[in-house]
Amino acid sequence: MNLRQLLLHLPRYLGALGSPRRLWWSPCLDTISSVGSWRGQSSKSPAHWNQVVSEAEKIVGYPTSFMSLRCLLSDELSNIAMQVRKLVGTQHPLLTTARGLVHDSWNSLQLRGLVVLLISKAAGPSSVNTSCQNYDMVSGIYSCQRSLAEITELIHTALLVHRGIVNLNELQSSDGPLKDMQFGNKIAILSGDFLLANACNGLALLQNTKVVELLASALMDLVQGVYHENSTSKESYITDDIGISTWKEQTFLSHGALLAKSCQAAMELAKHDAEVQDMAFQYGKHMAMSHKINSDVQPFIKEKTSDSMTFNLNSAPVVLHQEFLGRDLWIKQIGEAQEKGRLDYAKLRERIKAGKGVTSAIDLCRYHGNKALEALESFPPSEARSALENIVFAVTRFS
Repeated sequence: MNLRQLLLHLPRYLGALGSPRRLWWSPCLDTISSVGSWRGQSSKSPAHWNQVVSEAEKIVGYPTSFMSLRCLLSDELSNIAMQVRKLVGTQHPLLTTARGLVHDSWNSLQLRGLVVLLISKAAGPSSVNTSCQNYDMVSGIYSCQRSLAEITELIHTALLVHRGIVNLNELQSSDGPLKDMQFGNKIAILSGDFLLANACNGLALLQNTKVVELLASALMDLVQGVYHENSTSKESYITDDIGISTWKEQTFLSHGALLAKSCQAAMELAKHDAEVQDMAFQYGKHMAMSHKINSDVQPFIKEKTSDSMTFNLNSAPVVLHQEFLGRDLWIKQIGEAQEKGRLDYAKLRERIKAGKGVTSAIDLCRYHGNKALEALESFPPSEARSALENIVFAVTRFS
């Protein structure tokens, strides 16, 4: 399947089997007791996370929160935004995504583009291949690398929008009228397709076949990973035996491949050798995995959590809890948490918190953080490298 065919079928792949009704991905960094060995030293809080991102943006030359602004403020998306107002009063996920794009209080929506810019500056120009010396460079970053960072953000934003497609067969009366939810799905598909089309146009302008191949394969990985996520419903987890190894494979596809391959592509644009490209790939991969596990852990460590708040049964703490508990006991716990045909998430959350799944997920988060830091050791010391290290510290330190 080529890139054009992939984009044409992307909404159907992402929406065919529904999507998680609540997404846990924002790195809210509340505190819990420290578990396991760790290389970082700074304490973490939302204010600290914002400071880390703000300082990193100064290093790359301008706030990445405005990277894809010219696309988001285009006439086409402005018209779509007017249509999204019709969804106010419903529970369509597109509204949540739209609010997040406008008011990103956790500075996490543009994280991927920021990382691409930072690792581009940390690596600098190639010392072996000087063919890039005539390229425009601002703040130590080539213009083509800045374009790549914007493309990465466009793809990520498009996937967020497409993942907001609702499974109409699972609607509840509180979600809103059926016609409004159908309308929301159509808007999600159109706006996501528009962003992907802009990303593809930007890729073509880079005129680098390997970079196009890397980003196209990242898109295919995303589709495959999200398809596996969507095909695993809450009920199927009662019968399926999903281990942490399978979870890591699927999570890399759906959450790590884009950043990892974008970091590698940034090195390719600067004509770095295969070893440097691999280290950039490894950093992007492990940092993205840590970021995902951090967000998975949040529902289990927040001091104030609503009893009605759901969490993803495909999250790292839950999968690890199942693995430690064993299949039979897990099925029993699921049954005990059922009330009138519905899953009591508050009761199940307490059972999971009482087990080893949460602390093991924190250890796994730190493992990937350490692997990301190891990859950075191949880059020369610099402000950009320190900023990349601080991002890892902010995502993986819980005390």
